[in-house]
Amino acid sequence: MRTLAEQGSVTRPQLGALLALSKPTMSAAVSELDNLGLLAEKGIHKGATGRSAQIYGLGPGAGYVIGVDIGATQIRALAYGLDDERLGAATKTKLAADKSSTDGLIEVIDEVTSLVAASSGRRARPLGAIAVAVPLSVSERRLKEDALPLQDMLATLRKRFRAPVIVENNVNCAAIAEHRFGAARDIDVLAYLQVGVRIGLGLIIDGKLFRGANGFAGEVGRIPFPWSETEVPTREALEHFLGANAFMERVKEGWSGEDGEVPAGARELFELAAEGSATAQAWVDRHARDIGRLVAACIGMFDPGRMVLGGGVGQNPMLIGEVSKVVQELTWNTEIAVGTLGDDATALGAMRIASQFGLAQLTGDPSGAILLPPTPRQRRSA
Repeated sequence: MRTLAEQGSVTRPQLGALLALSKPTMSAAVSELDNLGLLAEKGIHKGATGRSAQIYGLGPGAGYVIGVDIGATQIRALAYGLDDERLGAATKTKLAADKSSTDGLIEVIDEVTSLVAASSGRRARPLGAIAVAVPLSVSERRLKEDALPLQDMLATLRKRFRAPVIVENNVNCAAIAEHRFGAARDIDVLAYLQVGVRIGLGLIIDGKLFRGANGFAGEVGRIPFPWSETEVPTREALEHFLGANAFMERVKEGWSGEDGEVPAGARELFELAAEGSATAQAWVDRHARDIGRLVAACIGMFDPGRMVLGGGVGQNPMLIGEVSKVVQELTWNTEIAVGTLGDDATALGAMRIASQFGLAQLTGDPSGAILLPPTPRQRRSA
């Protein structure tokens, strides 16, 4: 099973060669795994000699996992098989005032598990793990000491769905997704900068998520700002300055009545710029230059092979020109790209973490779960 999971899809002769098993032994193993639903036919491979061989991959009995993104305005859940087959998606865009975030999580996970059950036919897929992306730094200390509501949420989900539940920082999840599925699939060292209502950095080094000594790596919003003789840096001032809300406040303060109605938000501002508004374009360029200075700082610190921009604002391709120009002026030229996964990036990264956990459980090889965050320890009852 471990070899099958690592290879993704493989023919029976290839699998036998990898495992150094005889043809009869390999045939018996394939038959047994097929009966258990752990293996499934994925297609036919035709060789150069004209011979064909059946291609196998993980079957529905291997299970599926769910990645969940708790965003600012919605909860998004994606269900995938351990072979990366997409099985379902669900979104809850607005939480009722009388419901907690845990209630919203349960509703959206219920919906996606129902979709999986409906598509599975007679052989039900077991749920292997759930990973939840949260807008918090995730460290063992935080999970033990100062995140009791988070621990309560995780305990509720584990009890409800009878599956392991993992939690990870949302920006880290998006970085994992862009590295695995998106704009940085061929990059060993990736820096992913998310710019939206808040800012954050996810780091992939040698193909692995880098968390730092305490789980706080990438908290670029804590960089002292501003550096000025007349102003004293305050906590998270950089995040406030580059965040979408503060940016749009500056736009509203500087918007002239001659330019028409003030855009309601960043999306509307970018739309006006795309339609040819010189004023809107000037504001977009100004914000891009500010983002570019942070990008240059990140490049100077981490020397990534590629810098990927994401988030509600950062993923807009209209920023890339000015950002790249600032980077070239301030530091060495590093490739900068816009994330390709859009609003699914964070949930996809959470799914990938859950998949790593599920594969480690399936194969009995915990060393394969290279992406897993620290596990919260259970509170002792009184």
